[in-house]
Order: sequence, then C-alpha cells, then structure tokens
Amino acid sequence: MAVLTPYLSFRDNAREAMTFYQSVLGGKLDLVEFSDFADMPQDPADADKIMHSWLATEDGMVLAGSDTPTGMEYQPPQNISISISSDDEPRMQAIWDGLSDGGAVTIPFESAPWGGRFGMLVDRFGMSWMLSVDEAQ
Repeated sequence: MAVLTPYLSFRDNAREAMTFYQSVLGGKLDLVEFSDFADMPQDPADADKIMHSWLATEDGMVLAGSDTPTGMEYQPPQNISISISSDDEPRMQAIWDGLSDGGAVTIPFESAPWGGRFGMLVDRFGMSWMLSVDEAQ
C-alpha cells in the first residue's frame, strides 16, 4: 500500500501553522523538534523549530510539515493546492470557515456549475486550498 501525504514547508512557523490546521481539521498532531535529535548536526538556532510534524484526522486526512532549517533556502509555496473533497457539507463548511479566517478567498465557496460546492483560498500561512462538496449520489 502506498500513501500520498502533503508535506508543507514553513519558515519558522510550522508549530503555529500545524496547530492551526489541527484546530480546523481536528485530529492528533505530533510535533518533533530539531532538539529531539541532539546527535544530529544542526544550527543551535533551529533547536526549538519543528523538524517533523504529522496531523492525522479521524476521517483519514493526513498533513505533514516542518520548518526549513536556517542553512537551507526557503521557497514559499506556489503552483500547488491542497484539495479536500467530501459529501459532508457541514464538515466542509466548518473547514472552509476555519481555513479562510485570516486568509484570502480566491473563489468563494459557492454552488459550482458541475454540482455541489467549490471554493479556493490561500490561508494565513500562504498555503493554497481547494474545497469541494460533492453532490450525494
């Protein structure tokens, strides 16, 4: 079995971002700091930054992320979106409301010409999202 997991890179705010995503999506969040691996060569300034985080929700969504170490170039995300689709409209509306708080709506979360609802936004951490409510079959 293979698993495809979005892995997000941040510049010094992975803890804040992943905690925010947990508040929106729910689930269990595991955070590992660079300092948890003291034998690994690292910049002391990175000690309390997030080396790896893993958010897993009860409905099967998984999102991972980390801070970019000081010695590595950080590139803000571009040309990619995280997409969530579901037939659970109240859950999707709650996710939309959470992610859009402090973000910028690109396409409002409204009825789509192909049915259901669709919307796009960039959240407060610069991540692009597409949300879709599929019509019940």
